[in-house]
Amino acid sequence: MTETTSIHQDVITPDYHPTAQSRFRFPSPASGAVPYKRKILDRWTKRINASGLPGNKLVTQYLHGKYIKNLSFHTIDHAGGVILAFMHFLNKESSSILALTRGDVSAFVENEQDRGLKTVSVISHLRVVYAFITYLVDQEIVAQKVMKPKIRIQEPDALPKAIPKEDIDRILDAIASVRNRALIMLLLRTGMRIGELLGVKLGDILLHDQKILLYVGSKNYEGREVYYSSDAEQALKQWLRSRDKTKHYLFYGRSDKPLSYVAAWSAMRKTLERAGLLDKGYSPHSLRHTFATEMINGGMRVEVLQQILGHQDIEMTLRYARLSDQRRREDYYRAMTVIQQGGASDEPYLVSTALQEVFEEKKLLQPHKKKLSK
Repeated sequence: MTETTSIHQDVITPDYHPTAQSRFRFPSPASGAVPYKRKILDRWTKRINASGLPGNKLVTQYLHGKYIKNLSFHTIDHAGGVILAFMHFLNKESSSILALTRGDVSAFVENEQDRGLKTVSVISHLRVVYAFITYLVDQEIVAQKVMKPKIRIQEPDALPKAIPKEDIDRILDAIASVRNRALIMLLLRTGMRIGELLGVKLGDILLHDQKILLYVGSKNYEGREVYYSSDAEQALKQWLRSRDKTKHYLFYGRSDKPLSYVAAWSAMRKTLERAGLLDKGYSPHSLRHTFATEMINGGMRVEVLQQILGHQDIEMTLRYARLSDQRRREDYYRAMTVIQQGGASDEPYLVSTALQEVFEEKKLLQPHKKKLSK
């Protein structure tokens, strides 16, 4: 899905003026090294308390709940930024989270759309808001009718864009540093999301098995493992030999923090510029799309690719199957050859029973979904 950006750059209103911090405080973390996720939590707690907006204590309690549940720092960072922006919007509209109505939520969505945000970003912000409202309903702060009916935004069915092989070759030839080669090769050969790769620590890498363990996905909160190829292994080992051995993250920024998305995108941008491909619209996420498309073209079953990519819904993975013209052509001509020869193929054609079950389940569920939506 997605491009990851720092939410506070995107949604905090320009007239945000901190006021005196609230006297309400959560216990400070124990002395010693403070985990990066804790720093993210403390940063948003400080900003939200300093805003002086109604209900700020509820918001900080909500964020601390996410921290206690061990959700990723991406989730806490994203939720903190969106909810604070939502609070500022409500304040402008002479409302607050303590007097929330469905009309307030609808107006916020319209405001986000008017700001020119992409549809997927608006949907992402709306999900954060509804998750927070669910918390408020559970706490009996607002009535459940605020959620009924939920606002649903039609998500565009844009096919992911893979990078052609000739452009991949130009990108690889243009890489200027050992770190950037390891970064780009791992994205290209594992299919990881950029946020997942930036969160990888040295202990997550199993060199002898050529795989990386992702204990908590940045979007689906489920652990999985990904594999990397021999060319990615070579780039990775070169980076391991030259990197700062005192850093815990594979790709690090200052003070042993993970490399930021902005820095990773900057590395990609400079590589694209040297390759003469800056106008193509490629991003680090394009490498994930390229990996998925190449795996489908190489014959990987869709349900296996789903697990490697970390998709919860197989329909998301099926977009790559629709995109893969090469695989469709090969399947067509293979089947047509069998038909024209008037016999069965000598090569067994494997049918995935697991995937067929998924198709049958979705086919059976479709009529029920239509009835429920009426």
